[in-house]
Amino acid sequence: MKILGLTGGIGMGKSTASALLTRLGVPIYDADRAVHALLAPGGAAVKAVARAFPAAKSGTGISRPKLGKLVFGKPTALRRLEAILHPLVRQQEKRFLRRMRARRARLVVLDIPLLYETGGENRCDAVAVVWAPAALQRDRVLRRPGMDAKRLRAILAQQMPDRAKRVRADFAVPSGLGRAVTRRALQRALAALDPPCRDESEAAD
Repeated sequence: MKILGLTGGIGMGKSTASALLTRLGVPIYDADRAVHALLAPGGAAVKAVARAFPAAKSGTGISRPKLGKLVFGKPTALRRLEAILHPLVRQQEKRFLRRMRARRARLVVLDIPLLYETGGENRCDAVAVVWAPAALQRDRVLRRPGMDAKRLRAILAQQMPDRAKRVRADFAVPSGLGRAVTRRALQRALAALDPPCRDESEAAD
């Protein structure tokens, strides 16, 4: 089974790329979605996060906006949170991969925003980085509720620069030229990792 890592900075279009891959029928492990589930009411991380950050508790779950305010721009608090969440996210990733191997999947995708920052590329056969021009990235992000230029700068400071990611990646997937272009780039990456089987007539040639 081949593993393709999918990553990209904030506002680069990774969610769009992930949705396109889903439509192409590729099984995807979404690390962000896993974190949401861990912090949702009854989630596996709720008790530990509530002990470390009591003010983030909301009913039987964790308020992500409150939690964000408690750790944003605070390296020590962020490391404490990551120490709780990262092992749980990795456990879920391992379970996903076991299920896919049991189903004899030929190719799966690990959708991980901070793939390079956490060394996740070492668990992948190849990495695809979704990217867009900086001006488009900025425009996309600043349209989000509660986002401003200062917050964007702080987030970018925590992420590997886009150019460095693209240099390291096996595939660069543009997201600023329309979905058709993004889809074709993804299809090329998938075909490189899992080439279509040749039929017998082709083999005879």
